[in-house]
Amino acid sequence: MTSLLPLIRNETIKIWKKKRFYVIVLILLVLIPVFTYAQLKVAQNNAEKFKDWRIQLQQQITDYTNTLSSDRIPEEWKRYRQVMVKQLQYYLDHNVNPSTPDAVTFTRGFMSNSVTLFFPLMILAIASDLVSGERTSGTIKMLLTRPVRRWKILLSKLIALTLYVSLTIVVSVLLCYLISGLFFGYEGWDMPVFTGFIVSGSNIDTTAVHAVSQWQYMLMQSGLIWVSSMTVAVLALMVSVLLRSTAASIVTMMAAIIAGTILTNMASSWHSAKYLFSVNLQLTTYLEGSPPPVDGMNLIFSLAVLAVWALIALVISFGVFTKQDILN
Repeated sequence: MTSLLPLIRNETIKIWKKKRFYVIVLILLVLIPVFTYAQLKVAQNNAEKFKDWRIQLQQQITDYTNTLSSDRIPEEWKRYRQVMVKQLQYYLDHNVNPSTPDAVTFTRGFMSNSVTLFFPLMILAIASDLVSGERTSGTIKMLLTRPVRRWKILLSKLIALTLYVSLTIVVSVLLCYLISGLFFGYEGWDMPVFTGFIVSGSNIDTTAVHAVSQWQYMLMQSGLIWVSSMTVAVLALMVSVLLRSTAASIVTMMAAIIAGTILTNMASSWHSAKYLFSVNLQLTTYLEGSPPPVDGMNLIFSLAVLAVWALIALVISFGVFTKQDILN
């Protein structure tokens, strides 16, 4: 372990000097105020139109119900709206406002909407050139001439990458909360959120539904986002080991993430798609009780699929990095 610590420190400094993390923070500092302002305008319009949140919630239920009879709406959208009607009615029956305008609620929504595309793309900015970038610059030759086993070198890169993935999620939560709190206030940690909805087709089982505080919900949500992000990070590390070009590794992973996001919205009739890693990234939907992309998927299934993909990526990465002549 003592010989590994200097390697981890070295890899951490190298990632930091690339200033990719600064770019991530800058992007967050630009986008979060924009989304916060948009959400503020929505909240102001709703406050002017509806004097009571219960009336607003009932109007949402009515609007969703009315659209279910339309032939122009795809069946997947109808199924989603049927589930939303039942969930909103559950909140209404229990006298809980699911959209209270506060910093914690905004942060929870931002994190949930970012899990399948925004976070993966930010992670790729750090992970996609960990090995291929050193090949391009030639520093990999100096690194591999050290009297250190290759698996330790790659392990140090993986540990440093894990630290930055974790830091990205933590910083995203903090910036969301601090910036949105300027507009909405910093309350909301103890507001109840219902979780445990079990969706099967257009039916929803509420027998396991229970209320948790928003801070507890956000801990669970952040943990699931970390799992999704680490899966993307490990896959990006594998691609970086396999491809010599930094540009090729970044484009390959970006294409996989974007294509997966599109596929998620089209995968309901393709049951084999549930085994693709990109279709399983949105783990937070299971907390929210939203319909999964493919019938039969659940949290345990998606975690298992992501674990298998990550394990395969690690085996390939370490196998290639330790055995193959990557100096030429």
